[in-house]
This record gives sequence, structure tokens and C-alpha cells, in this order.
Amino acid sequence: MSFGSSSNNGNDRKKKIAIIGTSALILVAMVVAVAVGFNRGETDYQTAASPPPAGSVSTTSKAIQAICQPTDYRQTCENTLTTAAGNTTDPKELVKVAFNVAISYITQAIKNSSTLKELAKDSRTNQALANCDELLKYAIDDLQDSFHRIGPFDMTKLDEYIDDLKIWLSAAVTYEQTCLDGFENTTGDAGERMKSLLKTSQELTSNGLAMVTEISTILSSYNIPMNISRRLLSTDYYKHESSSETPKWVNEGQRRLLAVKGSKIKADVVVAKDGSGKYKTINEALKDIPKKNTKTFVIYIKQGVYAEKVMLDKHMTHVMMIGDGPTKTRITGSDNFIDGTQTFKTATVSIVGNNFIAKDIGFENTAGPTKHQAVALRANSDMSIFYNCHMDGYQDTLYTHAHRQFYRDCTISGTIDFIFGDAAAVFQNCKMVVRKPLENQFCIVTAQGRTDKREATGLVLQNCTITGDPLYLPNKAKNKAYLGRPWKEFSRTIIMNSHIDDMIAPEGWLPWAGTFAINTCFYTEISNRGPGANKARRVKWRGVKNVPPSRATQYTASRFIRGDAWIKATGVPYTSGLINV
Repeated sequence: MSFGSSSNNGNDRKKKIAIIGTSALILVAMVVAVAVGFNRGETDYQTAASPPPAGSVSTTSKAIQAICQPTDYRQTCENTLTTAAGNTTDPKELVKVAFNVAISYITQAIKNSSTLKELAKDSRTNQALANCDELLKYAIDDLQDSFHRIGPFDMTKLDEYIDDLKIWLSAAVTYEQTCLDGFENTTGDAGERMKSLLKTSQELTSNGLAMVTEISTILSSYNIPMNISRRLLSTDYYKHESSSETPKWVNEGQRRLLAVKGSKIKADVVVAKDGSGKYKTINEALKDIPKKNTKTFVIYIKQGVYAEKVMLDKHMTHVMMIGDGPTKTRITGSDNFIDGTQTFKTATVSIVGNNFIAKDIGFENTAGPTKHQAVALRANSDMSIFYNCHMDGYQDTLYTHAHRQFYRDCTISGTIDFIFGDAAAVFQNCKMVVRKPLENQFCIVTAQGRTDKREATGLVLQNCTITGDPLYLPNKAKNKAYLGRPWKEFSRTIIMNSHIDDMIAPEGWLPWAGTFAINTCFYTEISNRGPGANKARRVKWRGVKNVPPSRATQYTASRFIRGDAWIKATGVPYTSGLINV
């Protein structure tokens, strides 16, 4: 298949590159456009999305056919892209058309879809509907940010462009799945109807991941070389590994803040329970954050227990919160599933705005083991950092929901699935502490939620310690503890260079239900130590892999979350590669 006449090689070659490079972004926009459903029936939608008649296939259509080749849902891919693209071939105009269509469909769906209105019949269903609304708006925001960050298309930066698109597409997958998860415990057929509405959306998301994952193969088929120089996408947000430039939101003052404590901290706003700051509550301080801020805004939270539910929304970007220590500055709450709140909304603290940093703070949910899902911290923030923080709870303590996250010198405690979610998250030098559960419960450290094999997500525990709380240890034989279990079909967790105590069961990994995902998950333990690190009696699932240390570099922070680009400049202690222990 060719893109055009060979008589215009120069212009056609440039057009090929531009169309291939941006069509993946068009698909991402279309994912959101169909994600919440709309008033037209499926038959009408397919009619409207039919490709043009034979004999009138445009250059755009040929490009669409080419990029849809590696997808799992090719017809859906071609139909939806053809509808959005029309006869336009200019890549910037294609992106604009796709964004406008996506926003238009979402706005119409939220306002007018009779199906969505019918879903809100009981409290849990009403919550699920509200959550879907919020989650899909996050996806729109990601698309808009993507457009602004990419700037002029540059073939030399295509590899970084692909890396970022995979993260953003993975977040879209997560948002859709989180929406559906919210209907699991609702009455009536709301869940099945929502699943039907999201079917095309999920196919398109999968197709998008397929395209950006396989784009190098497509380029090779047209003899277009991929640049693998690892030059970074945008100096506004990233720092080149060999450059002295740093992201605009990082400054020397921020670096110094990470090294000082107490009265020496120069903050934009101070919160203090005793009245010695500008505000007595954290939520009051949030009002001072400039919307869509591009410079670090520092909130110093003096020691004290702050019983409040805190959310940094998507507009509260580049925020740094510094406390007096994770046992001195505590943010606490007790929302939980048993008392009627869906898991997504139980978090004591929710971080959505990008480029967030927390240091010396404790995040806590005190609901206890009898209340089941009760999140202490939910992190959606892309390029977020948690340094010397505590996350304490029981079931579902830390929700690593989406995007890229880095945890350094943190302590996370809990009972069941107490580190869970679908972010690309790296934990360095952290301590995972198993707490005493209910009488008949097992304990599970991780439950990673990857639903598509191409997602660029997973949990990486590097040079961490997995141990038990003193109150748990006498019960370790009865209430066995496991490294993880596969929450979703392609769950991925890597534990390397870490110390594992003997409270971890010899089997290591626990099934979720029967044989679900035991052949499709990806679990590996690399060069660990301690009495619980012996792999001789580990489960013999196909999904539990033996990865040699020589291949461990692909799970380091510099590779897995491209941490050299955004973590190094902050001054947070950070190891980009392997750790020798």
C-alpha cells in the first residue's frame, strides 16, 4: 500500500510522516468522543461513520488505512477516523477537527443522553454516574494538554512523542475502566448498559495503544527511519539528559526547600492548627493556588492532625506540600465503601493536578479493616513525587490511579491490596508494612490494574523493604501475606533489589479468582534478598516470569517513567538506574 504518487517524492514523504505521526492523536480524541455515549443508536452511528465510496479514497483515507493495520479493531479504527478527518490532510487541522468533535460529542452526551439520566436511580449508581462524568472530563483535559505540549511536529522527537502518548492513552484506558468499576455493586442493569455504551470507546482506546506501540513497524515498512536519540519532547516540561536546561517550573528555591525544615521554609502560604499561619486548614490554603499555575506554589503545613478531605483538582498544578514530618503533619479521614462511598471517592487526599510534590507528610484513612475499601491517598497527577511520606490505612491505602508517579523513602501500610491502581509508578527505598487484618483475611501488598497488554503502566518496587507490623507478625501463619494478586487481566508488578521478610507466603502471589489473569499478568522478582525472597516455592503461573538481572534496566526509573527528564531537576534523592545493594 502506498500513500500517493511516486512523482512527488519530496512533498509526499513529508506528508506521510506528518499524517502518520498525528493520526494517533486524532484517535485519542475520538476515544473520548464516544466514551460516554450519545442519543443516536448504534446503527445510525455506523452509517454515519461509513467510509467513502470506492474510487474516492483520499490520501487521508489511505493514511488512515495504513495506521489502522496493527490495531485489534481495524474497522472501528477506520470508520471513526474517516468520519473525523473528512478530506483534510493538514495534520494540525486534523487534530483541531478531532478535538472539536470530541468535545462536542461529550458535551452533547452529558447534557442529553437519556440513558445516562436513567442510570441515577440509587445512591451508588448516582455516585458512579458522577464519577464517570468526572473521569471523562479528565480525559478531555489530557487531550488538550497533549496538543499544547506537542507543538510543531518534529520527526526527530517521535520516540518521546510515542512514550508520552502511551502514558496518556493508558490513562484513558484507566479512566474508562474506573467508570465501569463503579457500577459493580449497583442495582438494576445500569452496569451492563454503561458497558455497552463504552464498548466502542474501549475498542478505540485499544486501537490507539496499538498504533503508537506499532508505529515504528509502520515507519519501517515505508523505509522511514525512527529516531532513537531519546531527545525529549518539550523543554517547557522536560530536561534533556545532556542539557543544563531545567523545566520552567523548577527553580533553585524549590531545590533548597527540599533540604530545609521548619521555620526556614519559605512558603507561599502557611497552614497551622495553632493559628500561627495564614490558615488553619489545608482546604483554605488551596484557594490561594493560581489556576493552571506554571511555577511551584509551596504550601507549608505545620505539625498537627488535619481532619479534612483534600482534593487538588486538575487546575491546581505545580504544587509542593511540605510538612514537619510524616508522623507530625497528618492529613486524616475515614470515608469508606461500607458506609456508602465508592472506592474512587473514599480518598482522604486526592491529587489530580500535574507536577505535584509532597514531602514530610502523612496521609491516613482511619476507617479500619471492617470498612473494606478506604483510600488514604489517590494520585492521578502526572509526574508527581512523594518524598518521605507515609500512607496509612487498611484495604486500598494507596491508589496509584494514573500517569507517572515516583515515591522515595516512603512508608505504606495496609492489609488488602494496599498499593493498587494503574499508574506507571516507581517506588525507591520505600517500606511496605503489612498490618493485622480481620480474622479470616489474607493480606496482599499490591493489586495492579492494567487492562490492556500495551499499556505503559505497572508497579516497580526497587530497593524497598516488605515487612510486617508488630501486631501482625504473631498472626502471619493464619493471615498469610502475599506480594500481589492480579486485579485486572494484564496486571504488572516488578520487585527488584528489595528486602522481603519471612511473613510473605512461599507461594509469593495470590490468585484473584480461580485462574483469572494468572497466564496474562506479568510478575517478576529480580535480585531480591531476605528470608521471604526465596523463589523455590513460588506459584508456577505462566504470568510469573524469571527475568535475568541483565534485563532489569528496563524497569528502572530512567526507563520506565523517564525520570531523568523530570525527577532529577527537583532535587529529590533519586537513582536513575540499577541500585547496587
